[in-house]
Amino acid sequence: MGHPFKHFKTITKHRHAVIKHCAKAGILCQGLRHDLSKYSPAEFLPGAHYYIGTRSPNEGEREDKGYSLAWIHHKGRNKHHFEYWTDYNIKTKKVEPVEMPLRYVAEMFCDRVAASKIYNGDKYTDQFPLEYFMRAKGRRVIHPKTSDLLETLLTELAQKGEDYTFKHIKEMLKNQKKTK
Repeated sequence: MGHPFKHFKTITKHRHAVIKHCAKAGILCQGLRHDLSKYSPAEFLPGAHYYIGTRSPNEGEREDKGYSLAWIHHKGRNKHHFEYWTDYNIKTKKVEPVEMPLRYVAEMFCDRVAASKIYNGDKYTDQFPLEYFMRAKGRRVIHPKTSDLLETLLTELAQKGEDYTFKHIKEMLKNQKKTK
């Protein structure tokens, strides 16, 4: 069955890093619910089977099958993934990206920073999440406003660091609550 204990350790380490980041961003409750679906059989079993420790097991499943059922399951249950935010547009008759709510963009930011730290270990720098984002920028099906906001936050992280960026995200969320 692959590496169930190593996979469990990796996803739990990642989840705990996201929880810590979400607390800094002011969305602790979201952090506590983050990626719980990864422990379900639909995601955990393929994750353990395709685990290698240096990239997402979903990549291995894609290479083997041509698709990843674990990813399809995951993105359909976790609102911090931009892939969740697509819908049928009645005007264009196509499935298109829709703008993500700020609180899920904030969680996505926390997720990307944590993933960069887990997969890069001691080599991690605050530039890594931005560099990863930029490598696939033109190939993503993501709402332009969501993409721009995430890029802005990742650029802020690269230039000004974690403390500044998490404080800024927390302030953005607080200001949004005031206007509602």
